[in-house]
Formats: sequence, C-alpha cells, structure tokens
Amino acid sequence: MTMLDDLTTAATWPAAYPQGYAVVDVETTGLARDDRIISAAVYRLDAQGNVEDHWYTLVNPERDPGPVWIHGLTSDVLEGAPLFPEVAEEFAARLEGRVLVAHNAIFDWQMIAREYARAERTAPVKQRLCTIALSKELALPLPNHKLESLAAHYGVVQQRAHHALDDARVLAEAFRPSLHAAAAGGVRLPLLECRPLTEWTDSPATPRIGYQASYRGGAGTWRASRKRPACPYPNPGRYEPDRPLKQGMRVAFSGDTSVDRELLEDRAIEAGLHVATSVSRLTSLLVTNDPDSATSKTVKAKSFGTPVVDEAAFTQLLRDVTPADG
Repeated sequence: MTMLDDLTTAATWPAAYPQGYAVVDVETTGLARDDRIISAAVYRLDAQGNVEDHWYTLVNPERDPGPVWIHGLTSDVLEGAPLFPEVAEEFAARLEGRVLVAHNAIFDWQMIAREYARAERTAPVKQRLCTIALSKELALPLPNHKLESLAAHYGVVQQRAHHALDDARVLAEAFRPSLHAAAAGGVRLPLLECRPLTEWTDSPATPRIGYQASYRGGAGTWRASRKRPACPYPNPGRYEPDRPLKQGMRVAFSGDTSVDRELLEDRAIEAGLHVATSVSRLTSLLVTNDPDSATSKTVKAKSFGTPVVDEAAFTQLLRDVTPADG
C-alpha cells in the first residue's frame, strides 16, 4: 500500500477538503451562449475520490445537434430523449452538496447553469474544481491540457472520447490520484465559486450555415465564419502580472488549446475584452500553452515584450475582469 493509499483512511486527510464530488461531463450542440446540452454524465465520488455511483442521460436539445462528427449524436438519436426540464431534478440530485469537478470546469458549469435558468430553476452547485487548474497546481508533467494527456499520465484508458459517460469515467479515474497527490503534498484545492443564473432570455439559435467542419482528430475546431462586434471599450494597455484583466484589453491566442478556441474568444468578448487576430505593440496579452514555440505570434510577443499566460491562467483571470475606466 502506498502513502497515497494510506491517506484514504488516515487522520491526516485534510479536514478542509470537500466531503464529496460530482465529476461531470456534458456534450453540447456547440460552444456559444445559445447552445444546448445533448448528453450529460455524473460520477459521484466520496471525500477521498472513491466512486459511489454514476448516471448518464441523453437530452433532446429541440434544435440541430451541432457537430455530430465530434459527439456522434444525431437528430434521430436525440428525438426520443427527454427534455432538460425532465431530467433537471435527477441531475440536481447528483450535484447536491458536492463540488462539481470537470476538465475546464467553467465550460460545463456555464452550460449547466444556462440549462437550469431556461428551466426556471437553479443548479444546486456552490463550488467547482477544474482538473486543468489542479494539474497545474500539482505541476504534472503534461504536454498540454487535454483530458487525454491527463488520462495518459495516470494510465487511464479512454474508450469513447467525446462520449459524456466515458469522459466522466476517465476524469473520475484521473481525479482520484490527483486528489490524493494534493492531499499528500498539502496542496490547497483550486476551488471556485459557482454563481447560478437567476433568469434567462432566449435568443434565436445560431444558424449552422457558415460553420467549418474542421475537426481533425481531436485537435481541430468547428468555427463560425462571422465578424465579431467591435469592442466598445478603449485599450487600457498591457496586462500586468498579479493584476486583474481590464475591459478593453487586447488579447490574442496562439497554438493548440484544450478548449475550443471559439469558446475562449466568446468568453473574452463577453467579459469586455478585445480579441485580436494578430500581435502588435498594442496587444495587452498573448494566451498560449506553448510559449517556446516559434509561431509568428509568440515571436512578435517576445520582441514587443507582450505578457504571455497559458490557457488555465487565462480562464482564471476571466473570472474577475475589472470594468473599463468611466
């Protein structure tokens, strides 16, 4: 028995750690504000990360299912599935009193919160834990922030990538050793507050015309050919380390990301940031998971002295973007 296994029953298990977790994965029609959940899975874990049970459901989104080439769920498959309000109570029972755990948890939480708001209910989640942030706290030697890399690090075998039940299983199996490593090292878990939506106004579903079917073996994206609105705020200048982002800052992205690039850009725009397609002396921040790469953006960022952060740090910064100067 290893030291990590001993901690499962030892009195030295951190008293401040949560008493239970709900490892969640959702598949969706897309990544925008008006997209819908089409399947959801929850693995309930006890305080030490042991599996208690699991649950899975399809959900009829009442609209086009989106990137079928990614999740494999066609309109025919989803036609007889329950609507979200019909599974909301069971879903809530799985989340109640637990910390929501997900890989890039802000995405899963936002999709869940929006569905509950549409159903005129509130998801019973007070805190979330992102396994990307946890892997960084543990300084795991991962090549990138993808779930498959975390799984490979712990020897967890993926069977059906982009299937909510298997992705949740994989994450649950990878989360337990991460949790034990954190406990053994006295690492403070990166818990974040979940603020539920209390109201919702539906907007017309985004037409799928113009979306590019560019999914390539898990590394690609499906992206809308659309012109983004101009940022209404003036550029306040460069990002300063250990300071919050400010509305109007110009943010550029480079290289592979674990989250679809469009989703990251949408979040940045919703927060009041300016998403730039290139790097210049006016760029406030470059987001990249590979700062040593020789892409044109990283080379320019270094030459201009533009601050650089990785994807996980950027998603944390998005939580507290300060308003533009009045």
